[in-house]
Amino acid sequence: MSTNQPGVIIGLTGGIATGKSTVSQFFRDAGVPVIDADQLAREIVAPGTPALREIAETFGDEVIADDGTLDRNKLGDRIFQDHQARATLNAITHPRIAEAMFARAREEFERSHQWVIYDAALLVETGTHRFLDSLIVVHCSEQTQHERLRRRDNLDQAQAQQRIDAQMALDEKLQAADFVIDNDGDLEDTKQQVEQLKQRIDDLIETHGTASQPRENS
Repeated sequence: MSTNQPGVIIGLTGGIATGKSTVSQFFRDAGVPVIDADQLAREIVAPGTPALREIAETFGDEVIADDGTLDRNKLGDRIFQDHQARATLNAITHPRIAEAMFARAREEFERSHQWVIYDAALLVETGTHRFLDSLIVVHCSEQTQHERLRRRDNLDQAQAQQRIDAQMALDEKLQAADFVIDNDGDLEDTKQQVEQLKQRIDDLIETHGTASQPRENS
């Protein structure tokens, strides 16, 4: 891996309502350290951080709440339909998130973990998966995805479809996958797939020192 990490970093991604968070928790339960991109994104814009100061300088003090935290709603309003503004924000945050992720991974490697999971929704969209050792994609059928999203967020059919259509198609993410978790079944089936994949990755790392391999389903 080009980052010269002393261990293996494996990305975990999926589509909205495919069950990525469930799979992530099953990996945690199996003893694999999981680094959460959403948590890192919050940490790097905490009060007093360089990223928050740069955001305020770029977008104005109005995106900072009275308590000194980032007002995500106001910032979201600024960048929602402004491609250049989103690109500017990403240029501020993404390198810092990546740096924090690699630092967190090194901490886990120093604790004798051979590999970690990096859980992030936009790994393929941002191209970040290319800098990782392997990629796991959580997949389910469009019907299952649709039903879960409607039930989870109390949406009607049109609203659910709009949210699904706003994301990269799952088939595109599957093209980048080294391993696939099929989350169309029940929780026990998904848990068994995670446990089997963990053992498979353990064996690959033990044998080859990496989890990289030709893309295929788990």
